[in-house]
Amino acid sequence: MNKNIKDVYSEIFKSYGHPSLDEHIRKIIELDAYLPYSSTFFCITNTQDLTFEYISKNMTACLGLDKETLKSNGMRYFWGRMHEDDVENWLKALNELMIFTLKEIDAQDRGKMTYTWNYRLKNGDDKYVNIIQNTTPLEFDKENKPIIGLAHYTVLHPDVNLQICASAKLLNDANEYETKYFSNFSQKLLSNGITNRERDIIRLLILNYSSKKIAEKLSISSNTVDTHRRNILKKLNISSTGELIGILKLNQNLI
Repeated sequence: MNKNIKDVYSEIFKSYGHPSLDEHIRKIIELDAYLPYSSTFFCITNTQDLTFEYISKNMTACLGLDKETLKSNGMRYFWGRMHEDDVENWLKALNELMIFTLKEIDAQDRGKMTYTWNYRLKNGDDKYVNIIQNTTPLEFDKENKPIIGLAHYTVLHPDVNLQICASAKLLNDANEYETKYFSNFSQKLLSNGITNRERDIIRLLILNYSSKKIAEKLSISSNTVDTHRRNILKKLNISSTGELIGILKLNQNLI
């Protein structure tokens, strides 16, 4: 790993005093050198200082932005490139996610949470692209608000029409993420009539899991899964699971 990255890393994280966290993040940074180029990049974010503590090599390939410019100017520069029509809904999404977490998620479970939202961002060619951001908290302040996070950004073509959504999922004892919060801030595709449990079942159906396997992952019975499947099709006025999967494979951030 580059010596400069080590020096920067040590300076940033020495005040947190969590050796296990330090080692975890160091390994993430080291791994970046071996990851293939793709349409996804990651950053280590500091929401307390509004800085990017690390930016993976894929960022420039994905967005055409200069890595050092992004790092030196931080999150304000990044947010300043967001589509003006998305800013209000994006802020609402982040605010509601924070309120939900502090009110509904026990402090000891917050390290098991993952959050997803989306927006449009202007790339290096001054063209807007879709960003789906998934952030997992790594460190919390004295009020148990997440401040250090591992954020993955998936870049999609601007012609893909994405509604602005936000979700929060909790990793359960079966090592499966369960939806605890979901909100669509644009015109609904999946209406508010779809429950969080049904969203989890839809997500697992897209991954080609059987009712039996879904039941195991969500700690419910196969009969309950089948009941949810029938209710989903009825609510969405869809005739088959295959039709549902076809609609949602291009809109997976909606679940």
